[in-house]
Amino acid sequence: MKWPATATFEITDMVTQLLILAGGKGTRLAAVAGDLPKPLVPVGGRPLLAHHLDLARRHGLRSVRIFAGYRAEQIADFVRNHPVPGLDVLVTVESEPLGTAGAVIEQMASLEEQFVVLYGDTLVGVDLGRMVQAHETHGADITLLAYPNDHPHDSDLLEASADGWITCVHRYPHPADSNFGNMVNRALYVVRRDALTPWAGRREKADFAKDVFPRLLATGRRLLAYRSKEYIKDMGTPERLAAVDRDWRAGKLQLDEPAGAEPAVFLDRDGTLNVEKGFLRRAEDLELFPGVAPALRALRQAGYRLVVLTNQPVLARGEATEADLARIHARMEWLLGQEGAFVDAIYHCPHHPDRGFPGERPELKGPCHCRKPAPGMLERACAELGLDPARSWMIGDSTGDILLANRTGVRAVLVRTGQAGRDGKYPAAQPGLVAENLPEAVAEILKLSPPA
Repeated sequence: MKWPATATFEITDMVTQLLILAGGKGTRLAAVAGDLPKPLVPVGGRPLLAHHLDLARRHGLRSVRIFAGYRAEQIADFVRNHPVPGLDVLVTVESEPLGTAGAVIEQMASLEEQFVVLYGDTLVGVDLGRMVQAHETHGADITLLAYPNDHPHDSDLLEASADGWITCVHRYPHPADSNFGNMVNRALYVVRRDALTPWAGRREKADFAKDVFPRLLATGRRLLAYRSKEYIKDMGTPERLAAVDRDWRAGKLQLDEPAGAEPAVFLDRDGTLNVEKGFLRRAEDLELFPGVAPALRALRQAGYRLVVLTNQPVLARGEATEADLARIHARMEWLLGQEGAFVDAIYHCPHHPDRGFPGERPELKGPCHCRKPAPGMLERACAELGLDPARSWMIGDSTGDILLANRTGVRAVLVRTGQAGRDGKYPAAQPGLVAENLPEAVAEILKLSPPA
């Protein structure tokens, strides 16, 4: 799904209120924070809450509601002693712990029609204007910030349709044999108050991810996954606090200008990332090549975005369904996540030019602009993810992969796995490099052209 690309800080025509959930004790931070409540733990030399109030002010919000529990009096003192012009900040003290959603639901009648919810132990560098705009444009009841991460196994995961509508929430911990896709609930929400109507008048412990979202999905409410890699991290342990502090000091949360186009490595799937087994139709048949996950981690650490581009004629031929393909890609993401790797996006072409297959789907037959070596998938990825072809690479095992790169100004590496360039379909295709496998290709890329 393509989201608005321009920064829009002023959102008061749609949302004017920010809710900060700050009821936790911060037990794991006690070694470095003492008895400070988490919102007052310093990041970049200032209390985390000061960064949250800055975020609200910069987006033109007028009201901030802090739901506090542990050491609530310290939070109230900070708010009283550090007023922010234009912001009406109210601290609401929980009489007992009610969970991430329970405290909000208890005060529902006093909340505005729409509001943003963030957790008081996260540092946030997200353009709320773009997120709210997506929420409004799609008419969502609740919009959740979502993106892959390198530890999906201990994260709450979302399933969503191709157009972003959430169909299922998988709460951590996950069964050992799971093959869930890597779309992580990043704990930042835009909420329509009336979506919480089923809980009106109740006073009970409730969690957004565990209780509220599944029930809303079951009753037909529309929950939108807003995919964005913008900065949001929790600082709930000493190690995470140190990492967040480093990120702040390194300027990773700047929102003043939209980020420039970024370099990427585009990746073929079958024969490049996973062992080629004819036309892959079942998730259980997917097998990653050795060393793929560490190689992808190295590319990400070097600053490259990672995007899979794959032709999937099994859909047009009627040999697999979109649901089958989703399960295959979920297994691929799950296996990568087990080794701390993830891709930013997966694009597939469902078409096939030739007719005559039993059970084929006529609507997917014929020429298209997306089947490699046509440039459609790569162009779409660049437009939607903000990628720079001139600073990017393509790694693939077929002449179609290489010709796609040649046509779009992307540098190409042919790997000797899979078809190893022996398909012979496009003799004019010229790789810039040839490597034995994906890990070797990555090593050469990082040696020759680290991203600026």
